[in-house]
Amino acid sequence: MNNDLSKFLKFKPYKPSKGEEYMSPKQIDHFKKILLDWKNLLMREADKTVEHMKKDSTKLPDPNDAATQEEEFRLELRTRDRERKLILKIDQALQRVDDGLYGYCEDTGEPIGIKRLEARPIATLCIEAQERHERLEKSQVD
Repeated sequence: MNNDLSKFLKFKPYKPSKGEEYMSPKQIDHFKKILLDWKNLLMREADKTVEHMKKDSTKLPDPNDAATQEEEFRLELRTRDRERKLILKIDQALQRVDDGLYGYCEDTGEPIGIKRLEARPIATLCIEAQERHERLEKSQVD
């Protein structure tokens, strides 16, 4: 979903005006709206899953049909679990907005950048710090 969030949430990329300060109130409002819309979308999907499972959880007489349904439910629940974790990250991003820390790298304090935040609104690291973390992770696995 993150690959092109703008298609799912129907927002236009933010274009700062000339001389506009990074993480200006307009930018903060833009990203807060993205985060809230994204969270609402995920919550609606979770509600749909619950309704779907309630409606379609009848005991099927054919074991093959029952196994297929069980597998569909398992996959759906796995997806919802990933989305639940994503909602937690969205909530953390919203907390950073409230704390005045949104848009700045947790490691360096440098700006994360508008384009990166639009691609990944829950980003907590600038590109350089993210790459450093990934290299460190990879070296620990090897």
